[in-house]
Amino acid sequence: MKPNKKSLSDLSGIMYSTDPDFVTAQDQDIPEEVIPNKQQDLRVTLDRKNRGGKAVTLITGFRGSQQELEVLGKMLKSKCGVGGAAKDGEIIIQGDFRDKVVLLLQKDGYKVKKSGG
Repeated sequence: MKPNKKSLSDLSGIMYSTDPDFVTAQDQDIPEEVIPNKQQDLRVTLDRKNRGGKAVTLITGFRGSQQELEVLGKMLKSKCGVGGAAKDGEIIIQGDFRDKVVLLLQKDGYKVKKSGG
């Protein structure tokens, strides 16, 4: 259930703006601090759930911007020679490449653990 808003200060002070270029404080991009690779704790798992029986290598625990996630995902996909995706803080690599992905991430300085099956 949503909490009741009783005053204008509860609504962040802005109810309506006629300025087409108006940006609220919540909409402004807050610069994310860059977290070094050695402080990132990544988990590499083999996942078969909801994928029609096909196995994928799933990398979770990445902390950083979406752009950095996509760059890392692209590098892993090209080194493994397969497709995949990088979204919602996860990297999906098609196929069982856990050992290869762990070695590649460790070479880049990430703290990596194999988890699950």
